[in-house]
Amino acid sequence: MLVALGHGWEQIITVDAPGLRSLHNLVYAFHMPAFILLCGYFSKSFTGRPDQIRRLLTGVLLPYLIFDALYAAAYHYLRGTPFTATPAVPVYLCWFLLALFLWRLTAPLWNVLRRPVATAVVISLAAGTVEMSQDLALPRVLMFLPWFVVGLRMRSEHFVRLRTPAARCCAIAVFVAALCLARMLSPAPGDDWLSMSSGYRDLHSTFLHYLLARLELFAVSAALVAAFFSLVPGRRMRITALGAVTMYPYLLHGLLIRVAEKAGVFLVLMNWGPAGTALLTAAVVPIVLLLSTGPVRALVRPLVEPRLPRWVALPTPSPERARPEGSREPLPARQDVASASPSSPAMSAPVT
Repeated sequence: MLVALGHGWEQIITVDAPGLRSLHNLVYAFHMPAFILLCGYFSKSFTGRPDQIRRLLTGVLLPYLIFDALYAAAYHYLRGTPFTATPAVPVYLCWFLLALFLWRLTAPLWNVLRRPVATAVVISLAAGTVEMSQDLALPRVLMFLPWFVVGLRMRSEHFVRLRTPAARCCAIAVFVAALCLARMLSPAPGDDWLSMSSGYRDLHSTFLHYLLARLELFAVSAALVAAFFSLVPGRRMRITALGAVTMYPYLLHGLLIRVAEKAGVFLVLMNWGPAGTALLTAAVVPIVLLLSTGPVRALVRPLVEPRLPRWVALPTPSPERARPEGSREPLPARQDVASASPSSPAMSAPVT
């Protein structure tokens, strides 16, 4: 839901809407770090077994290739851009699937390093100080890397500590303070800073200022991520089951945004000012829920959850040879995979 809201807000933000820019910056300061952390947490048992690789291919890589081509086609017909098959350069929101694929492949490496989080932070900071292309979404893969590694190192008791009444009171205060800070700094930091896709030269920053600003962003994001997990309900709710199918609204909502853009919907909403913002926000919620329903999933399941062709399919390991699922570290008490209700495919993709 947060991802879809952020992508929708981006279409109508103007210099005359500092409040919307502040809210957008607040969401972007924590929602991707939080989801990437969860992705790392549920990748703890990944060791590269054949069955794990198979599920990684069908749950992440194949959907990426399919939807990257679909988005390239959508950009061609709706924006008039040339249609080229360049899977090495992700289109729009497809970058996350490619990044997830690469992060998960590296999971065994981080489990053997002595100081994995510190190493990942150094790599993340260094990535912004050198020139690199957008191939394989490499800037984002490296700059967001620390959150994946933090997730790998977290244990269930860490989440339990965040769920006390005192922690939740602090979490509310953190979000209020962060919103006030975002309002004071608006329109900074810009999208280029928050999306983690640009180096310090592209940001027109000095080397030292870039490093200090990135460390500040890490600190703010860490506080917001902790506050976010503190406020996540621990009981099963009606929306809990939707957390297991978020791959569908994640991959589909971007196509609707491109269609609405072509139809001029966002220009109308932009001219309506705050009323347009409220209408867009109110519309995104039911649209995301609709994209999560059974009929929609049944219609697009071959695209979102494709199967490997028979001539390349790996044999399914026998139960006695496969490591039992119970070997994976359990979630904290009263919480399961779905209850995290992630807004990205990090959770809905196969994780074992």
